[in-house]
Amino acid sequence: MSDILDRLADVLERRKGGDPEDSYVSRLFSRGEDAILKKIGEEATEAVMAAKDGDKLRIVGETADLWFHCLIMLAHYGLRPSDVLMELRRREGISGIDEKAARSDNLRIEADRK
Repeated sequence: MSDILDRLADVLERRKGGDPEDSYVSRLFSRGEDAILKKIGEEATEAVMAAKDGDKLRIVGETADLWFHCLIMLAHYGLRPSDVLMELRRREGISGIDEKAARSDNLRIEADRK
């Protein structure tokens, strides 16, 4: 399944410097970080609303929109879907409670260093 993510990531990379008049993705990149992040917020809200309605077809569609815009965000920051997949692999088999506690511990250590 990661092959579709890689292909999409490649397309997004090509659209980074594209003509905003010719491509929605190029237009979003040209508008910058705030526009990209705002769009993710909008898509996340739409996914939540679809889930609250229990409309499975809409849940899938809105989640696809959300994931797509998250891929744009990753590309904006020079990241790839493989970076997220590696992080998910790292977390595999780790209790969510333990993983969250480890992140909190790391944040405390970082704060103490400053």
